[in-house]
Amino acid sequence: MKELETITLGAGCFWCVEAVFQNLKGVESVVSGYAGGHIKNPAYREVCNGVTGHAEVIQLKFDPSVISVAEILQVFWQTHDPTTLNRQGNDVGTQYRSAVFYHSEEQKQIAEQYKDELNKSKTFNHPVVTEITPFTNFYPAEDYHQNYFNQHGEESYCQYVVRPKVDKFEKLFKDKMK
Repeated sequence: MKELETITLGAGCFWCVEAVFQNLKGVESVVSGYAGGHIKNPAYREVCNGVTGHAEVIQLKFDPSVISVAEILQVFWQTHDPTTLNRQGNDVGTQYRSAVFYHSEEQKQIAEQYKDELNKSKTFNHPVVTEITPFTNFYPAEDYHQNYFNQHGEESYCQYVVRPKVDKFEKLFKDKMK
């Protein structure tokens, strides 16, 4: 049986992030949820109110013999805006922050090195503000949030917000798609 690794990522609305990473070669599972806060078993409404400290995240399990942490982080940083603090587009609040919740020292080192390189190279017009913090908790989101884009892709939010991120992913990372 292959040994899978886990990483937890926040990049705005979890519907967008889930839709991108579900299509990435080597990713075995993607679960939308909440991480980084102080309330146990938060509900979506609580997280949306910004009082839980949680971010909307995805927790993914991946096969490191197929895809590396560095490759996952490359997709992560190129499919959202890591320079906006507590915001992605019209989604505003700490629950939409850019965050890497690392599960190992290796993930931490790779994430910090990658972030430093992005800032030094001025890849973006503004500094990368992505939080890189140890993983402490994860609570799966309610069932109706799971696999959202695949089940509700025709809805207006999916067409105007999720679809452009998926399209960007498909254009930039065609060789890494399932």
